[in-house]
Amino acid sequence: MMLRFTLATRMALIILVGLIAVWIVLLASHYWARGHGMESARPPPARIAALVELLEGADSRQAPLILAAATTATFEPSLVSAGSDADTFLPSVDTSERGPYEQVLGGRPLTLTISPDLSFGHRLRRLAALANNGLEFRIGLKTGRTLVIDTRSPVAVNRFGLPVGFVAGLLGTVIALLALLVMQRETKPLVRLAAAVDRVDLSNAPVPLPQPRGSAPEIRAVINAFNRLQGRLTGMMRARMALIGGISHDVRTFATRLRLRADFIPEETERQRAIADIDDMVRLLDDALLSSRAGAGELSQEIVDFQEIVRAEVADRKASGARIVFAPGTGIEGANVLGDRLALRRIVANVADNALKYGQAAQVQTLRDGETIVLIVDDEGPGIPPDHREILLEPFSRLETSRSRGTGGAGLGLAIVRTLAEAHDGTVEISDAPGRGARVSVRLPLFDKGRN
Repeated sequence: MMLRFTLATRMALIILVGLIAVWIVLLASHYWARGHGMESARPPPARIAALVELLEGADSRQAPLILAAATTATFEPSLVSAGSDADTFLPSVDTSERGPYEQVLGGRPLTLTISPDLSFGHRLRRLAALANNGLEFRIGLKTGRTLVIDTRSPVAVNRFGLPVGFVAGLLGTVIALLALLVMQRETKPLVRLAAAVDRVDLSNAPVPLPQPRGSAPEIRAVINAFNRLQGRLTGMMRARMALIGGISHDVRTFATRLRLRADFIPEETERQRAIADIDDMVRLLDDALLSSRAGAGELSQEIVDFQEIVRAEVADRKASGARIVFAPGTGIEGANVLGDRLALRRIVANVADNALKYGQAAQVQTLRDGETIVLIVDDEGPGIPPDHREILLEPFSRLETSRSRGTGGAGLGLAIVRTLAEAHDGTVEISDAPGRGARVSVRLPLFDKGRN
Protein backbone atom coordinates (compact mmCIF):
# COMPACT_ATOMS: atom_id res chain seq x y z
CA MET A 1 0.00 0.00 0.00
CA MET A 2 1.48 3.31 -1.10
CA LEU A 3 1.94 5.86 1.63
CA ARG A 4 0.34 9.23 1.01
CA PHE A 5 2.28 12.23 2.29
CA THR A 6 1.13 15.80 2.37
CA LEU A 7 2.97 18.55 0.49
CA ALA A 8 4.55 19.81 3.72
CA THR A 9 5.67 16.29 4.66
CA ARG A 10 7.23 15.68 1.25
CA MET A 11 9.11 18.98 1.32
CA ALA A 12 10.26 18.26 4.88
CA LEU A 13 11.50 14.81 3.86
CA ILE A 14 13.43 16.27 0.93
CA ILE A 15 15.12 18.83 3.19
CA LEU A 16 15.84 16.25 5.90
CA VAL A 17 17.35 13.80 3.42
CA GLY A 18 19.57 16.58 2.08
CA LEU A 19 20.67 17.59 5.58
CA ILE A 20 21.37 13.99 6.56
CA ALA A 21 23.51 13.54 3.43
CA VAL A 22 25.49 16.71 4.22
CA TRP A 23 26.06 15.64 7.81
CA ILE A 24 27.16 12.17 6.77
CA VAL A 25 29.76 13.72 4.46
CA LEU A 26 30.92 16.14 7.16
CA LEU A 27 31.21 13.47 9.84
CA ALA A 28 32.88 11.02 7.47
CA SER A 29 35.47 13.61 6.50
CA HIS A 30 35.99 14.50 10.16
CA TYR A 31 36.62 10.96 11.31
CA TRP A 32 38.72 10.18 8.26
CA ALA A 33 40.85 13.21 9.06
CA ARG A 34 41.17 12.08 12.66
CA GLY A 35 42.18 8.61 11.52
CA HIS A 36 44.73 9.84 8.97
CA GLY A 37 45.43 13.51 8.79
CA MET A 38 45.37 14.30 12.49
CA GLU A 39 48.19 11.83 13.14
CA SER A 40 50.30 13.62 10.54
CA ALA A 41 49.43 17.05 11.91
CA ARG A 42 50.55 15.84 15.38
CA PRO A 43 53.43 13.46 14.62
CA PRO A 44 54.69 11.20 17.45
CA PRO A 45 57.48 12.82 19.48
CA ALA A 46 59.66 9.72 19.01
CA ARG A 47 59.54 10.25 15.23
CA ILE A 48 60.72 13.83 15.59
CA ALA A 49 63.51 12.78 17.96
CA ALA A 50 64.67 9.99 15.62
CA LEU A 51 64.80 12.36 12.65
CA VAL A 52 66.80 14.90 14.67
CA GLU A 53 69.34 12.24 15.73
CA LEU A 54 69.76 11.01 12.15
CA LEU A 55 70.32 14.49 10.74
CA GLU A 56 72.79 15.44 13.43
CA GLY A 57 74.85 12.30 12.72
CA ALA A 58 74.69 12.54 8.96
CA ASP A 59 77.15 14.26 6.65
CA SER A 60 76.26 16.75 3.97
CA ARG A 61 75.65 13.95 1.42
CA GLN A 62 73.39 11.81 3.63
CA ALA A 63 71.20 14.61 5.05
CA PRO A 64 69.23 15.24 1.81
CA LEU A 65 68.62 11.49 1.46
CA ILE A 66 67.27 11.29 5.01
CA LEU A 67 64.96 14.27 4.39
CA ALA A 68 63.70 12.71 1.15
CA ALA A 69 63.04 9.37 2.89
CA ALA A 70 61.09 11.07 5.70
CA THR A 71 59.00 13.33 3.43
CA THR A 72 55.34 12.41 2.92
CA ALA A 73 52.24 14.26 1.75
CA THR A 74 51.53 15.36 5.31
CA PHE A 75 55.08 15.49 6.77
CA GLU A 76 57.63 17.72 5.03
CA PRO A 77 61.00 18.28 6.75
CA SER A 78 63.69 20.67 5.49
CA LEU A 79 66.98 22.19 6.70
CA VAL A 80 67.57 25.93 6.78
CA SER A 81 70.43 28.05 7.96
CA ALA A 82 70.43 29.11 11.58
CA GLY A 83 68.92 32.51 12.23
CA SER A 84 66.23 32.32 9.51
CA ASP A 85 63.23 34.44 10.47
CA ALA A 86 60.01 32.63 11.27
CA ASP A 87 56.60 33.94 10.46
CA THR A 88 55.97 35.86 13.63
CA PHE A 89 52.23 36.24 12.98
CA LEU A 90 51.64 32.52 13.28
CA PRO A 91 49.83 31.58 16.52
CA SER A 92 51.88 29.55 18.96
CA VAL A 93 50.88 26.14 20.31
CA ASP A 94 50.13 25.99 24.02
CA THR A 95 52.52 24.42 26.52
CA SER A 96 50.56 21.19 26.92
CA GLU A 97 51.28 20.31 23.29
CA ARG A 98 54.91 21.46 23.37
CA GLY A 99 55.76 19.41 26.46
CA PRO A 100 56.11 15.92 24.91
CA TYR A 101 58.31 17.26 22.12
CA GLU A 102 60.56 19.25 24.46
CA GLN A 103 61.13 16.16 26.60
CA VAL A 104 62.48 14.05 23.73
CA LEU A 105 64.58 16.83 22.18
CA GLY A 106 66.92 17.07 25.17
CA GLY A 107 66.85 20.84 25.56
CA ARG A 108 67.31 21.67 21.88
CA PRO A 109 65.63 24.95 20.85
CA LEU A 110 62.02 24.34 19.73
CA THR A 111 59.54 26.68 18.13
CA LEU A 112 56.10 25.10 17.58
CA THR A 113 53.44 27.13 15.78
CA ILE A 114 50.20 26.50 13.92
CA SER A 115 50.89 26.11 10.23
CA PRO A 116 48.67 28.09 7.80
CA ASP A 117 46.70 26.56 4.95
CA LEU A 118 48.45 28.06 1.95
CA SER A 119 45.54 27.20 -0.31
CA PHE A 120 44.06 30.54 0.82
CA GLY A 121 46.82 32.33 -1.04
CA HIS A 122 49.73 34.40 0.15
CA ARG A 123 47.55 37.49 0.54
CA LEU A 124 45.35 35.71 3.10
CA ARG A 125 48.02 34.09 5.19
CA ARG A 126 46.77 35.58 8.44
CA LEU A 127 43.26 34.30 7.70
CA ALA A 128 44.71 30.96 6.71
CA ALA A 129 46.50 30.73 10.03
CA LEU A 130 43.16 30.54 11.81
CA ALA A 131 42.56 27.09 10.31
CA ASN A 132 44.26 24.42 12.39
CA ASN A 133 45.52 22.55 9.35
CA GLY A 134 48.86 21.44 10.85
CA LEU A 135 51.96 22.45 12.75
CA GLU A 136 55.32 23.98 11.96
CA PHE A 137 58.29 22.68 13.95
CA ARG A 138 61.55 24.67 14.10
CA ILE A 139 64.23 22.72 15.93
CA GLY A 140 67.76 23.94 16.46
CA LEU A 141 70.25 21.13 15.70
CA LYS A 142 73.68 20.67 17.28
CA THR A 143 75.19 21.12 13.84
CA GLY A 144 74.09 24.78 13.90
CA ARG A 145 71.36 24.40 11.30
CA THR A 146 67.56 24.53 11.88
CA LEU A 147 65.19 21.66 11.07
CA VAL A 148 61.85 22.92 9.80
CA ILE A 149 59.01 20.39 9.71
CA ASP A 150 55.63 21.30 8.19
CA THR A 151 52.77 18.93 9.00
CA ARG A 152 49.40 19.14 7.34
CA SER A 153 45.99 17.53 7.66
CA PRO A 154 44.29 16.20 4.49
CA VAL A 155 41.10 17.88 5.65
CA ALA A 156 41.22 21.44 6.92
CA VAL A 157 40.11 21.63 10.55
CA ASN A 158 39.63 24.50 12.95
CA ARG A 159 41.28 24.97 16.32
CA PHE A 160 38.72 22.74 17.99
CA GLY A 161 39.61 19.79 15.75
CA LEU A 162 36.39 20.05 13.73
CA PRO A 163 36.29 20.28 9.92
CA VAL A 164 36.13 23.81 8.57
CA GLY A 165 32.46 24.64 7.89
CA PHE A 166 31.19 22.34 10.62
CA VAL A 167 29.72 25.25 12.61
CA ALA A 168 28.23 26.72 9.43
CA GLY A 169 26.60 23.37 8.70
CA LEU A 170 25.22 23.23 12.22
CA LEU A 171 23.81 26.75 11.88
CA GLY A 172 22.35 25.85 8.50
CA THR A 173 20.65 22.81 10.00
CA VAL A 174 19.05 24.93 12.72
CA ILE A 175 17.85 27.43 10.12
CA ALA A 176 16.48 24.59 7.97
CA LEU A 177 14.53 23.17 10.92
CA LEU A 178 13.08 26.61 11.62
CA ALA A 179 12.16 26.87 7.94
CA LEU A 180 10.36 23.52 8.21
CA LEU A 181 8.30 24.84 11.10
CA VAL A 182 7.41 27.97 9.15
CA MET A 183 6.53 25.90 6.08
CA GLN A 184 4.30 23.64 8.16
CA ARG A 185 2.49 26.70 9.49
CA GLU A 186 2.06 28.15 6.00
CA THR A 187 0.60 24.94 4.55
CA LYS A 188 -1.96 24.39 7.32
CA PRO A 189 -4.54 26.67 5.61
CA LEU A 190 -4.28 24.47 2.51
CA VAL A 191 -5.09 21.40 4.61
CA ARG A 192 -8.13 23.19 6.07
CA LEU A 193 -9.15 24.21 2.56
CA ALA A 194 -9.06 20.58 1.38
CA ALA A 195 -11.14 19.51 4.40
CA ALA A 196 -13.67 22.27 3.69
CA VAL A 197 -13.98 21.15 0.05
CA ASP A 198 -14.75 17.62 1.26
CA ARG A 199 -17.48 19.03 3.53
CA VAL A 200 -19.14 21.07 0.77
CA ASP A 201 -22.82 20.24 0.52
CA LEU A 202 -24.66 22.51 -1.89
CA SER A 203 -27.96 21.63 -0.24
CA ASN A 204 -26.80 23.18 3.03
CA ALA A 205 -25.34 26.48 4.07
CA PRO A 206 -21.80 27.26 2.86
CA VAL A 207 -18.89 26.25 5.04
CA PRO A 208 -16.78 29.44 5.22
CA LEU A 209 -13.11 29.11 5.94
CA PRO A 210 -11.61 31.30 8.66
CA GLN A 211 -9.03 33.79 7.50
CA PRO A 212 -5.56 32.60 8.59
CA ARG A 213 -3.59 35.35 10.30
CA GLY A 214 -0.17 36.03 8.93
CA SER A 215 -0.49 33.67 5.94
CA ALA A 216 0.85 34.48 2.51
CA PRO A 217 -1.36 36.73 0.33
CA GLU A 218 -1.70 33.95 -2.24
CA ILE A 219 -3.16 31.54 0.34
CA ARG A 220 -5.58 34.17 1.62
CA ALA A 221 -6.63 34.87 -1.99
CA VAL A 222 -7.33 31.17 -2.61
CA ILE A 223 -9.41 30.92 0.57
CA ASN A 224 -11.40 34.04 -0.30
CA ALA A 225 -12.00 32.75 -3.84
CA PHE A 226 -13.19 29.42 -2.46
CA ASN A 227 -15.62 31.13 -0.09
CA ARG A 228 -17.03 33.22 -2.94
CA LEU A 229 -17.29 30.22 -5.25
CA GLN A 230 -19.04 28.16 -2.60
CA GLY A 231 -21.59 30.92 -2.03
CA ARG A 232 -22.28 31.26 -5.74
CA LEU A 233 -22.67 27.50 -6.25
CA THR A 234 -25.02 27.20 -3.29
CA GLY A 235 -27.15 30.07 -4.58
CA MET A 236 -27.27 28.63 -8.10
CA MET A 237 -28.23 25.18 -6.78
CA ARG A 238 -31.01 26.56 -4.60
CA ALA A 239 -32.33 28.66 -7.47
CA ARG A 240 -32.28 25.66 -9.77
CA MET A 241 -34.06 23.43 -7.28
CA ALA A 242 -36.64 26.11 -6.58
CA LEU A 243 -37.28 26.47 -10.32
CA ILE A 244 -37.70 22.73 -10.82
CA GLY A 245 -39.93 22.46 -7.77
CA GLY A 246 -42.11 25.34 -8.92
CA ILE A 247 -42.47 23.98 -12.45
CA SER A 248 -43.20 20.47 -11.21
CA HIS A 249 -45.86 21.73 -8.81
CA ASP A 250 -47.64 23.87 -11.44
CA VAL A 251 -47.49 21.25 -14.18
CA ARG A 252 -48.89 18.68 -11.75
CA THR A 253 -51.87 20.96 -11.24
CA PHE A 254 -52.47 21.04 -14.99
CA ALA A 255 -52.07 17.26 -15.19
CA THR A 256 -54.74 16.81 -12.51
CA ARG A 257 -57.13 18.93 -14.56
CA LEU A 258 -56.40 16.85 -17.64
CA ARG A 259 -57.05 13.70 -15.63
CA LEU A 260 -60.52 14.96 -14.72
CA ARG A 261 -61.28 15.87 -18.31
CA ALA A 262 -60.05 12.50 -19.58
CA ASP A 263 -62.97 10.86 -17.79
CA PHE A 264 -65.27 12.48 -20.36
CA ILE A 265 -63.63 10.72 -23.33
CA PRO A 266 -66.41 8.47 -24.67
CA GLU A 267 -64.24 5.66 -26.10
CA GLU A 268 -63.03 3.33 -23.37
CA THR A 269 -59.73 2.39 -24.99
CA GLU A 270 -58.69 5.96 -25.68
CA ARG A 271 -59.83 7.05 -22.24
CA GLN A 272 -57.66 4.42 -20.53
CA ARG A 273 -54.66 5.34 -22.67
CA ALA A 274 -55.08 9.01 -21.85
CA ILE A 275 -55.43 8.24 -18.15
CA ALA A 276 -52.32 6.02 -18.26
CA ASP A 277 -50.33 8.76 -19.99
CA ILE A 278 -51.45 11.35 -17.46
CA ASP A 279 -50.62 9.00 -14.60
CA ASP A 280 -47.13 8.48 -16.04
CA MET A 281 -46.69 12.23 -16.39
CA VAL A 282 -47.83 12.81 -12.81
CA ARG A 283 -45.47 10.13 -11.57
CA LEU A 284 -42.63 11.68 -13.53
CA LEU A 285 -43.40 15.09 -12.05
CA ASP A 286 -43.66 13.65 -8.56
CA ASP A 287 -40.25 12.02 -9.02
CA ALA A 288 -38.76 15.28 -10.26
CA LEU A 289 -40.28 17.22 -7.38
CA LEU A 290 -39.08 14.69 -4.82
CA SER A 291 -35.62 14.69 -6.38
CA SER A 292 -35.46 18.49 -6.29
CA ARG A 293 -36.44 18.45 -2.62
CA ALA A 294 -33.70 15.95 -1.90
CA GLY A 295 -31.16 18.05 -3.80
CA ALA A 296 -32.18 21.17 -1.90
CA GLY A 297 -31.97 19.39 1.46
CA GLU A 298 -35.69 19.83 2.11
CA LEU A 299 -36.57 16.22 2.92
CA SER A 300 -38.22 15.68 6.27
CA GLN A 301 -36.69 13.42 8.88
CA GLU A 302 -38.44 10.88 11.05
CA ILE A 303 -37.63 7.49 12.46
CA VAL A 304 -38.94 4.93 9.95
CA ASP A 305 -39.15 1.14 10.12
CA PHE A 306 -37.61 0.48 6.72
CA GLN A 307 -38.51 -3.21 6.61
CA GLU A 308 -42.21 -2.37 7.09
CA ILE A 309 -42.03 0.01 4.12
CA VAL A 310 -40.52 -2.76 1.99
CA ARG A 311 -43.19 -5.21 3.17
CA ALA A 312 -46.00 -2.77 2.31
CA GLU A 313 -44.66 -1.97 -1.16
CA VAL A 314 -44.22 -5.65 -1.98
CA ALA A 315 -47.77 -6.43 -0.77
CA ASP A 316 -49.25 -3.69 -3.01
CA ARG A 317 -47.61 -5.13 -6.11
CA LYS A 318 -48.42 -8.70 -5.22
CA ALA A 319 -52.09 -7.72 -4.83
CA SER A 320 -52.05 -6.43 -8.42
CA GLY A 321 -50.77 -9.78 -9.70
CA ALA A 322 -47.05 -8.99 -10.02
CA ARG A 323 -44.46 -11.77 -9.66
CA ILE A 324 -42.74 -10.47 -6.57
CA VAL A 325 -41.63 -12.18 -3.37
CA PHE A 326 -40.15 -10.79 -0.17
CA ALA A 327 -37.62 -12.54 2.05
CA PRO A 328 -37.24 -10.42 5.20
CA GLY A 329 -33.88 -10.64 6.88
CA THR A 330 -33.49 -11.96 10.39
CA GLY A 331 -32.33 -9.82 13.25
CA ILE A 332 -33.41 -6.49 11.75
CA GLU A 333 -36.85 -6.19 13.30
CA GLY A 334 -37.09 -2.72 14.67
CA ALA A 335 -34.04 -1.59 12.69
CA ASN A 336 -34.95 1.99 11.92
CA VAL A 337 -33.75 4.52 9.39
CA LEU A 338 -33.79 8.26 9.95
CA GLY A 339 -35.24 9.87 6.84
CA ASP A 340 -38.19 10.96 4.74
CA ARG A 341 -40.94 8.31 4.65
CA LEU A 342 -42.13 9.25 1.16
CA ALA A 343 -38.60 9.25 -0.22
CA LEU A 344 -37.86 5.83 1.31
CA ARG A 345 -41.08 4.44 -0.18
CA ARG A 346 -40.09 5.84 -3.58
CA ILE A 347 -36.69 4.11 -3.33
CA VAL A 348 -38.33 0.72 -2.75
CA ALA A 349 -41.05 1.33 -5.37
CA ASN A 350 -38.68 2.40 -8.14
CA VAL A 351 -36.27 -0.50 -7.62
CA ALA A 352 -39.12 -3.05 -7.46
CA ASP A 353 -40.93 -1.57 -10.49
CA ASN A 354 -37.72 -1.61 -12.53
CA ALA A 355 -37.23 -5.30 -11.74
CA LEU A 356 -40.83 -6.12 -12.69
CA LYS A 357 -40.74 -4.03 -15.88
CA TYR A 358 -37.42 -5.21 -17.29
CA GLY A 359 -36.91 -8.51 -15.47
CA GLN A 360 -40.52 -9.86 -15.32
CA ALA A 361 -40.07 -10.82 -11.66
CA ALA A 362 -38.59 -9.44 -8.47
CA GLN A 363 -37.04 -11.19 -5.49
CA VAL A 364 -36.79 -8.70 -2.65
CA GLN A 365 -34.80 -9.20 0.53
CA THR A 366 -33.43 -7.10 3.35
CA LEU A 367 -30.45 -7.80 5.53
CA ARG A 368 -28.32 -6.04 8.09
CA ASP A 369 -24.65 -5.40 7.44
CA GLY A 370 -22.98 -3.78 10.43
CA GLU A 371 -24.54 -0.36 10.96
CA THR A 372 -26.43 -0.41 7.65
CA ILE A 373 -29.55 -2.04 6.27
CA VAL A 374 -29.36 -3.35 2.71
CA LEU A 375 -32.28 -3.65 0.29
CA ILE A 376 -31.53 -6.24 -2.42
CA VAL A 377 -33.79 -6.67 -5.47
CA ASP A 378 -33.02 -9.39 -8.05
CA ASP A 379 -34.84 -9.82 -11.36
CA GLU A 380 -34.97 -12.52 -14.06
CA GLY A 381 -34.13 -10.30 -17.00
CA PRO A 382 -31.09 -10.29 -19.31
CA GLY A 383 -29.00 -8.36 -16.79
CA ILE A 384 -27.11 -5.10 -17.17
CA PRO A 385 -23.65 -4.98 -18.80
CA PRO A 386 -20.94 -3.76 -16.40
CA ASP A 387 -20.03 -0.77 -18.61
CA HIS A 388 -23.65 0.49 -18.50
CA ARG A 389 -24.30 0.17 -14.76
CA GLU A 390 -22.91 3.55 -13.73
CA ILE A 391 -24.59 5.26 -16.70
CA LEU A 392 -28.01 3.90 -15.70
CA LEU A 393 -27.73 5.77 -12.41
CA GLU A 394 -27.68 9.07 -14.32
CA PRO A 395 -30.93 10.91 -15.19
CA PHE A 396 -32.71 10.00 -18.44
CA SER A 397 -30.43 7.03 -19.12
CA ARG A 398 -31.80 3.78 -20.56
CA LEU A 399 -30.32 0.62 -22.06
CA GLU A 400 -32.90 0.88 -24.83
CA THR A 401 -32.00 4.04 -26.74
CA SER A 402 -35.17 4.61 -28.80
CA ARG A 403 -36.74 6.72 -26.00
CA SER A 404 -40.11 5.09 -26.82
CA ARG A 405 -42.42 4.97 -23.81
CA GLY A 406 -43.68 1.65 -25.11
CA THR A 407 -40.31 0.03 -24.46
CA GLY A 408 -39.51 1.64 -21.13
CA GLY A 409 -39.83 4.63 -18.86
CA ALA A 410 -38.17 8.03 -18.94
CA GLY A 411 -34.89 6.78 -17.49
CA LEU A 412 -35.32 8.49 -14.14
CA GLY A 413 -36.11 5.52 -11.90
CA LEU A 414 -32.63 4.49 -10.79
CA ALA A 415 -31.31 8.07 -10.96
CA ILE A 416 -33.96 9.12 -8.45
CA VAL A 417 -33.14 6.09 -6.31
CA ARG A 418 -29.50 7.19 -6.15
CA THR A 419 -30.42 10.82 -5.44
CA LEU A 420 -32.75 9.85 -2.60
CA ALA A 421 -30.33 7.26 -1.21
CA GLU A 422 -27.45 9.75 -1.18
CA ALA A 423 -29.73 12.28 0.53
CA HIS A 424 -30.00 9.67 3.33
CA ASP A 425 -26.18 9.08 3.32
CA GLY A 426 -26.71 5.80 1.47
CA THR A 427 -25.39 4.20 -1.72
CA VAL A 428 -26.74 2.30 -4.73
CA GLU A 429 -24.93 -0.51 -6.52
CA ILE A 430 -25.84 -2.56 -9.62
CA SER A 431 -24.41 -6.06 -10.00
CA ASP A 432 -25.31 -9.51 -11.31
CA ALA A 433 -27.98 -11.61 -9.63
CA PRO A 434 -26.83 -15.06 -8.42
CA GLY A 435 -28.81 -16.91 -11.09
CA ARG A 436 -29.54 -14.59 -13.97
CA GLY A 437 -30.64 -11.04 -14.34
CA ALA A 438 -29.57 -7.91 -12.50
CA ARG A 439 -29.26 -7.08 -8.82
CA VAL A 440 -29.81 -3.62 -7.37
CA SER A 441 -28.54 -3.07 -3.82
CA VAL A 442 -29.48 -0.02 -1.77
CA ARG A 443 -27.50 0.49 1.41
CA LEU A 444 -28.83 2.90 4.08
CA PRO A 445 -27.37 3.76 7.50
CA LEU A 446 -29.35 2.58 10.51
CA PHE A 447 -30.57 5.04 13.10
CA ASP A 448 -28.27 5.07 16.12
CA LYS A 449 -29.69 6.87 19.14
CA GLY A 450 -26.28 7.40 20.64
CA ARG A 451 -24.77 8.82 17.46
CA ASN A 452 -27.78 10.82 16.30
